[in-house]
Amino acid sequence: MPHFTKPETGSWTEQYPELGTGPVNYEDSVDPAYYAAEQAAIFKRTWLNVGRVELVPRTGSYFTKELAAADTSLIIVRGRDKEVRAFHNVCRHRGNKLVWNDFPREEVKGTCRQFTCKYHAWRYGLDGELTFIQQEEEFFGVEKSEYGLKAVRCEIWEGFIFVNLDPDAQPLAEYLGEMAKGLEGYPFHEMTEVFTYKADIGSNWKLFIDAFAEFYHAPVLHQKQATKDESEKLLSYGFEALHYELRSPHAMISSWGGMAPPKDPSMVKPIERVLRSGLFGPWDKPAIEGLDKLPPGLNPARHRSWGTDSFEFFPNFTLLFWAPGWYLTYHYWPTAVDRHTFEANLYFVPAKTASQRLAQELAAVTFKEYALQDANTLEATQSMLKGRVVTDFPLNDQEILLRHLHKVVGDYVKKHAVTKHAEKEHADAAG
Repeated sequence: MPHFTKPETGSWTEQYPELGTGPVNYEDSVDPAYYAAEQAAIFKRTWLNVGRVELVPRTGSYFTKELAAADTSLIIVRGRDKEVRAFHNVCRHRGNKLVWNDFPREEVKGTCRQFTCKYHAWRYGLDGELTFIQQEEEFFGVEKSEYGLKAVRCEIWEGFIFVNLDPDAQPLAEYLGEMAKGLEGYPFHEMTEVFTYKADIGSNWKLFIDAFAEFYHAPVLHQKQATKDESEKLLSYGFEALHYELRSPHAMISSWGGMAPPKDPSMVKPIERVLRSGLFGPWDKPAIEGLDKLPPGLNPARHRSWGTDSFEFFPNFTLLFWAPGWYLTYHYWPTAVDRHTFEANLYFVPAKTASQRLAQELAAVTFKEYALQDANTLEATQSMLKGRVVTDFPLNDQEILLRHLHKVVGDYVKKHAVTKHAEKEHADAAG
């Protein structure tokens, strides 16, 4: 019998009949041609979160973002007018990467008054305008106003900076839709203490999203995160979510757990009892406004056992809230069909005491172990998928977000292929 109420259809998956219930084919995670199609259809055409406004706190603050899946590098900078802008990180003279330090493929950040190319010293203002050409008299009528940096659409939602390489894309708020609107008002701006992890993972980008889009695996894969008795209890109990919701192309899962403090302190390890913290974060909720009455999009089931909500904003941005009063983000940046860069950022209200700081650090290092267990498993998964011995996989009702993700990716790829075919036919006819 279900532990929590399911929809009248009898299952979460059947509530969305367009998903079907049959096995899902994972060719989309091993085929290089399919990955190339994803690059064109998704990463060059959808809104991508690249960070938060705290990364560019003042005039001249900037950071770069490598987007291998979109074949580019970007500069995100706060201008003299306080606006945050994004530009392709390429000098207009000979195509050199404009902003980098010792290693061209590494991301950098800093503060400056202008950007100067290392190659021939062309200079650009914070607004992207070309301001200086070395030995300008040697050129043949070059108008500086025509050779500014190539701009990229850049919009902000609740302090999160998004970019889109498609100049004709719909506005960000419209793209994020009602799912994001239900989160507005959460005190993101108060949580400025950040713990960051970044790793090169030997798996397709969607496989890692799959891992964090279901908690069905948690009692099995992560059983050593709890005490032996608690692990055995969780394993026998299994996992069921409180609520699932799809607002395509986005989706969310709401879950129990993360009680702070736990009802029975013996269920956690001694260090967690001493520091009043653990995988689910510090036990003591920070004293800030905005946590007592949460935005309507959080805990949609209004369940007393609520502990965490995970929002999957397509294509590669996870926003995960914890009941004790903190949140984290995941990003999955493809670099090849079988590799991606995984980024995790844990956000807390800045600690005021040593004990608060230690509580945050325990949560951060515990999370790191948790994530490493997933990463290791996914590399093993990728190594077997590529052999194509098995291609179709049954997914259960607690894996609805996985089924949805692979369908949405497929829909984007198909739609883009149809559009390109139509454009080619039109061009051929015109020619």
